[in-house]
Amino acid sequence: MALTIMVLSFTLFLLLGIPVIFSIGLCSLATAVVAGLPLGVIFQKMVGGMQVFSFLAIPFFIFAGELMLHGGIADKIVNFAKASVGHVRGGLGMANVVACTLFGGISGSAGADVSAMGAVLIPTMKKEGYDTDYAVNVTTHSALVGVLTPTSLNIIIFTLAAGGKVSVLELILACILPAIVLTLCNLGAAYYVARKRGYPKGSWQGWDIVLRTFGSAAPGLFVVVLILGGILSGIFTATESAAIAVLYSLILTALVYRSLSWDKFVESCAKSVKTTGVVLALIGISATFGYFLTYFSVPELVGEFMSSISSSPWIIFLLVNIALFVLGTFLDMAPTILVCTPIFMPICQQFGMEPAQFAVVMLLNCALGLNTPPVGTTQFIGCAIGGISVGEVMKSILPFYGSLVMAMLLITYVPALSLWLPSLAAQGF
Repeated sequence: MALTIMVLSFTLFLLLGIPVIFSIGLCSLATAVVAGLPLGVIFQKMVGGMQVFSFLAIPFFIFAGELMLHGGIADKIVNFAKASVGHVRGGLGMANVVACTLFGGISGSAGADVSAMGAVLIPTMKKEGYDTDYAVNVTTHSALVGVLTPTSLNIIIFTLAAGGKVSVLELILACILPAIVLTLCNLGAAYYVARKRGYPKGSWQGWDIVLRTFGSAAPGLFVVVLILGGILSGIFTATESAAIAVLYSLILTALVYRSLSWDKFVESCAKSVKTTGVVLALIGISATFGYFLTYFSVPELVGEFMSSISSSPWIIFLLVNIALFVLGTFLDMAPTILVCTPIFMPICQQFGMEPAQFAVVMLLNCALGLNTPPVGTTQFIGCAIGGISVGEVMKSILPFYGSLVMAMLLITYVPALSLWLPSLAAQGF
């Protein structure tokens, strides 16, 4: 009875338009009352969910991303991307993919990526004769690489949801090759559509311009090298790397580039505090929800249901992908990770999928949800910048969506893409 109440109340609250964080909390409260459990359990699990040391990385990564966003890094990355790939057919589209990938690597946020890159590139592409729907689709899909990069706070959130079954370092390494695969798929989709629509080639500016623009953008891009190098060398932990990223971002934007004004600094602090507060509350409340899922053996029940459909790992993994994708269209990324990880990770492990690989599959499915209404956060941001309706963008989304699905299938059914680098690190390279 209590399990039924939990599922029905959670679904009802979402349908009523109640924010996810309150929906999770209210259904947990209703479940505890029906099950006859002390209400103190809810608060104990909330506090326990927030008392993890690695959680400290989240506010630091958020702050580092905000500093990069408001510190003028985006323009330098755009210039480098234009110089390097702008001469290919649909050059601005190619430059858009590369720029979004690079900025996503240092911001760790698909939303920040779309906001920064879209504000620069979408109006530029429209001015150069590119269709608005193409400019928006290229930007929003390329920005999704940010969820797989070292500064992504979603990596930290997954490690918390997984209960220590995968380390932050292992997950960072597991995401590198899938991020490259996703970028290549985005480049392929952008080129295909550009060729189909007859977009012109750009002009080659020469290697001197490429090197010059790279030199300008390199200090900003170095934050990824700093994080990975510091962790792999043992100089600092994954959590400490987030604090180092903040210090480096602050020095870079305020002292080196001198592009971070006091007003922008205050704005970065305010947005970081707001986002951190939301994520903190979500983690605490979702810890309670996860406890009830385990208490009522939901993962086992879902696993038995899927096993009754098929015993083939290929089919099970496909079903899990479909389930994660559907849920990702209705929930934001963080709650999807926190709610679905304790349900589906044991199932995938049972059929031979390693936790690190499951993490990448989970993150990529959640990324797909960011570009799919009704949530579709990045899609809405991109459409707002481009001044176009979501419906118009969705009409031409198929090639870009197809590229993401292709990347998803490769990552799901080729474990080496996610597990090779972590295995090398475990062997000491």
